Amino acid sequence: MTMAAPLLRAPVFNPDAISPQHFRALASLIYSEAGIRLPPSKTTMLEGRLRRRVRATGHANLNAYCAHILSSDVAREEIDALLNAVTTNKTDFFRERNHFDYIVSQILPAYSREGRRTVRCWSAACSNGAEPYTLAMVLDDYAQAHGGPDYEILATDLDSNMLETGIKGIYPAEMVEPVPAAMRRRYVMEPKDRSRREVRISPALRKKVSFGRLNLMNHHYPIGDPVDLIFCRNVLIYFDKPTQTAVVERLCEQLAPGGYLLLGHSESNVGLDRSMKSVSNTIFQRI
Repeated sequence: MTMAAPLLRAPVFNPDAISPQHFRALASLIYSEAGIRLPPSKTTMLEGRLRRRVRATGHANLNAYCAHILSSDVAREEIDALLNAVTTNKTDFFRERNHFDYIVSQILPAYSREGRRTVRCWSAACSNGAEPYTLAMVLDDYAQAHGGPDYEILATDLDSNMLETGIKGIYPAEMVEPVPAAMRRRYVMEPKDRSRREVRISPALRKKVSFGRLNLMNHHYPIGDPVDLIFCRNVLIYFDKPTQTAVVERLCEQLAPGGYLLLGHSESNVGLDRSMKSVSNTIFQRI
């Protein structure tokens, strides 16, 4: 008896899913623009994040949106919106608190002994502003207690939506719970209507932080004069080794002699050159 050959069915095309071909092309685009590597295991994550762009742009489905974003006539604004969608923005006030403790116990006293009048700082992947505002609280609190030094903070990020949040300085009330009580009273404004459950950073502190968009993939960082402190925490982990090395080299070029680079706790092995020495856990000083 002859057995019939099984029927072979073509895979069902799902227009609301990212095809392997589209995923590879999108991953290549995202890597070239932002240095972020997306393995195929991130397909579902990417689909979830891009569905918002499908709705916002009025495309029929994910397949149509992918075809548009990969076309030659896509607008620069939509590529930026794509990058906003795929960037990870996990951040907290006083995250990795030991960094701020070191600044208060070691760096600022040294600057005071030198007679330093101003400390210039850069939060190079500032997300929604929690990091630069934490730094501003620490620097301002020290300056008020010790008569200086003054400070200025530049905060940059790739995600323009996060920058808008930082400029407004408005956060869910629970987000500022890690801020010490004395600092909350001084630097955080409570709403008159407590049911809103939102707080805002004080105007005086907001004036000390300047926000701007900057892509760490750029070959030049136009931030002006050399800086004394650079925070670049928990972003290098999304880059491959060659990209990490290139970014860190460009960051170190922005440091004044004796300046400090502060990385995330999982980013200690990023290949710093001999111009930098380790002074504490994930804190490095330019020699």
